[in-house]
Amino acid sequence: MAYDFRAIEPKWQKKWEEKGAFHVEAGAEGPKFYCLEMFPYPSGALHMGHLRNYSIGDLTARFLRMNGYNVMYPIGFDSFGMPAENAAIKMKTHPAVWTKKNIDHMIGQLKSMGCSYDWRRLVKTFEPDYYRWSQWFFLQMYKKGLAYRKHAPVNWCETCGTVLANEQVIGDGVCWRCETPVVKRGLDQWFLRITDYADELLEYLDKLPGWPERVLTMQRNWIGRSEGVRFDIEIAGTGLTIEAFTTRIDTIFGITFVALAAEHPVVEELASRSDGARRAEILGFAARMSQRSAIERTAAGGDKMGMDTGFKAINPANGELVPIWIADYILTDYGTGAIMGVPAHDQRDFDFVRKFGLGVIPVVRREGEPVPDPAEMTEAAVADGVSCNSGQFDGLPTPVAIERISAWFEEKGWGKRETQYRLRDWLISRQRYWGTPIPVVYCDRCGIVPVPEESLPVELPLDAVVPENGVNALLGRPDWINTTCPECGGQARRETDTMDTFICSSWYFFRYLSPGYDKAPFRSEDAKYWMPVDLYIGGIEHACLHLIYARFFTKMISDLGLVPPDMREPFTGLLTQGMVIKDGAKMSKSLGNVVDLDEIINKYGADTARLFILFASPPDRSLDWSDKGVEGANRFLNRVFRLVEGKADSLRRASRQHVPMGAIESAGARDLKRLIHSTIDRVTRDIRDERQFNTAVARMMELTNGLAAYKPADATDQAVFREGVESLLLCLSPFCPHIAEELWEMIGQSGTLSLSLWPKAEEDALDVDKVTVVLQINGKLREQFEMPPGLDRDELAKRVMELDQTKKRIEGKDVVKVIAVQDKLVNIVVKG
Repeated sequence: MAYDFRAIEPKWQKKWEEKGAFHVEAGAEGPKFYCLEMFPYPSGALHMGHLRNYSIGDLTARFLRMNGYNVMYPIGFDSFGMPAENAAIKMKTHPAVWTKKNIDHMIGQLKSMGCSYDWRRLVKTFEPDYYRWSQWFFLQMYKKGLAYRKHAPVNWCETCGTVLANEQVIGDGVCWRCETPVVKRGLDQWFLRITDYADELLEYLDKLPGWPERVLTMQRNWIGRSEGVRFDIEIAGTGLTIEAFTTRIDTIFGITFVALAAEHPVVEELASRSDGARRAEILGFAARMSQRSAIERTAAGGDKMGMDTGFKAINPANGELVPIWIADYILTDYGTGAIMGVPAHDQRDFDFVRKFGLGVIPVVRREGEPVPDPAEMTEAAVADGVSCNSGQFDGLPTPVAIERISAWFEEKGWGKRETQYRLRDWLISRQRYWGTPIPVVYCDRCGIVPVPEESLPVELPLDAVVPENGVNALLGRPDWINTTCPECGGQARRETDTMDTFICSSWYFFRYLSPGYDKAPFRSEDAKYWMPVDLYIGGIEHACLHLIYARFFTKMISDLGLVPPDMREPFTGLLTQGMVIKDGAKMSKSLGNVVDLDEIINKYGADTARLFILFASPPDRSLDWSDKGVEGANRFLNRVFRLVEGKADSLRRASRQHVPMGAIESAGARDLKRLIHSTIDRVTRDIRDERQFNTAVARMMELTNGLAAYKPADATDQAVFREGVESLLLCLSPFCPHIAEELWEMIGQSGTLSLSLWPKAEEDALDVDKVTVVLQINGKLREQFEMPPGLDRDELAKRVMELDQTKKRIEGKDVVKVIAVQDKLVNIVVKG
């Protein structure tokens, strides 16, 4: 009988579904484990990156079930957002139609992969019974002052026609979705005060030992904690002040200019106090700077652009007047949007003054060296040192100077020490149709009015016509926009912006726990049992987007009292899988190197696809797609099938009596028993401890070779062979569940293999009769010997030295030293 995966795989998928094999409930027997992959966006079809993600998750879930865990393993679809809207426009259909069609197709793909989800818990974020609760969370945050609206310069993508959060501006200042250069635009927008949680977001990173250090570092850098002094700088003759923040208050005496971001509100104020021509010049320059990307504006060593406003600032430390400039490299997204220019000790300031001919005042020198000559400086001196040109603070080491001058500013009432963060409040307004409506209305009499909770959800009208230019379709629906004020009953207008789709993905892992529950986003008792997620699997590209937002939401949910107060983090463990590469580049439709998942499954079967993707590379590293590798995985499964199918009759007849190691006399059977249990031991550790799935597969291949070469001679031998086959199938099951189930049934086993207990390695079967010891002469391999295991170093060295082969190797030479490593090697150091 041939390995007919086309018949085998649908057969077992149907059986699992009919049996509800992977349904799970809180409180069932065994310790809980919440295994979760980042849910997919319904872009049309799953790709190889998805296959890798979900194969890792499914292997983990299956392995843990077999080890007695009560495993929560759900799936859903992150189904709002611009890609669906843009694709629908291109295909001349509605985003809802496009999204539903893609979800149906992707569900079919996931089932064909054999993923062991509890499908009863399926979540689709575009459905009203889900986004109702996203709106409810918004209202709770509005009540607590965490959601607010303000006019602000925002990141704008012309191609997407919408605002982007800071975290969605990537690389060289481009949109994270379409890579269009991002510009600044002033709009009234909704924000969430994620900065209220900045301290905790940073501090709790130390409580996540199950996260990759790379991700923790990325989040620390993104949150960007800085300790310094916030102080006011007076603008001479105006009564205006500029707020600044610095971490190097010790350099305050080195200010030679003050620089403002083009978007700083003081810029418009200064322009209004200038004459007509000068006013136009200031506003025009500021407008041009706002159009440049953040990367262009802030690159160290890049060409700096600036304009002198004609106004002067007063240095609070010494009363000296310095010019106020608008500078392109100053951004409103970090700090106060204004800086004290200290070119002697900041490279970007240095580049700026060298271009525009401003002064340089060194205020820090290296210890034991003279004050640098500004005319001879070729770059800023950014290192710590000793204060100079700083009045009464001269001679102080940098840390002491920072402390003393900070205290001086506070004593004088000029400033205050504080901690700032690079993290900015989360801008959630999007000027697009396909998203969660923001549940507020605007009333001329009452102002901003939240929609009452009992009126949720504010539903997105699915009969809206999406314009081809991508303009928000809600703007063309006055029947939807115009409503009544919940407070006064007068005329009101709905908010037409929709929420950032990252809102949807910031709490979905809670909704899985109580699907369909209509009294709250989830049952608190379900969350108390299942949360936090024990292992979260997804790409590292989400380190500073989704993962920070999900952490923020979990803390907010805890503060609302929906979960215990000590439940502050959503994900205990995090596995960031590597990319799938083909022809030297990440798989991409634009590069034409995408491998079709359906095609691979139709040609080779899901088990082959899963095996290849798990065997080709460790999960956290990039994986090079190889057609030959897929064929090799398929050959291995065919070999396993032929091995078991060819011996099926004798395996069914073989004794199921357990044969301990002590009862086995033949050397061949003892070797096979040892191979079986060393395989169980190593595969278990590879999956459970190391997550090195590729080496686990290699161990199963070794066991298959051993089984294929084994020739049972009697009933005991046959029982050991049966034990080997059963162990192979049990270990193979999480990787290739369909073929394992089929062969399990074929050898006469009853019940579902996927729900069977994982095999345990027998300690006495792990003991070896002999070990291979290497002989080295001056570190070079010369011989190999079989020795009893466990000899101490002296005894091992003695036995090796007594061997004839050793004596010949060292004949005529002086032995300087003998180094022995138990059960491993003997290295003889000789001269002559």
